[in-house]
Amino acid sequence: GGRRRLRLPFSPRLPPPRMNTYAHGPHVLAFTKVHLPGGWLGNMAPFPVEHEGQTYRTTEAFFQALRFQDPAVRAAIRAQPSPMSAKMVAKRHLRDPSALRYPPRSPADLAAMRYCLQLKFAHHPALVDALRATGDRLIIEDATRRRGASARFWGCQLGAGGGDHLGSA
Repeated sequence: GGRRRLRLPFSPRLPPPRMNTYAHGPHVLAFTKVHLPGGWLGNMAPFPVEHEGQTYRTTEAFFQALRFQDPAVRAAIRAQPSPMSAKMVAKRHLRDPSALRYPPRSPADLAAMRYCLQLKFAHHPALVDALRATGDRLIIEDATRRRGASARFWGCQLGAGGGDHLGSA
């Protein structure tokens, strides 16, 4: 028979994207790389999550895997030793729109990101305390040194703008 559509473990309905312009300051927690301050907030940080009996080394690997219908693609992403290699495996499969559960940077993709972050914090309670300790600071993925639509969507190029969807998730 035909390919079975997998049910998403989250609601794909979210508000439309927004563009924000931020600058560095005491009211902003801008993070970039895992080994730098605030790096624990990023999806590349080494905090494993479990979903449906499968362990993913990072929320990046889990997020990328969620995008795909094919269990073999999800397994290949999950098997990668680093979050960047998981992302690169996913990137190769993005060329086939029929392989995707939903398009990148869509409302469903935003909902998937929120779900991944919820799992990350549920599996690592110490991160919840660290998140609470940020107070009312704005959390921004600083994508100033990165190019491309994805960097501007998920992060923010400080002083130039961006969607900051990861920081606001």
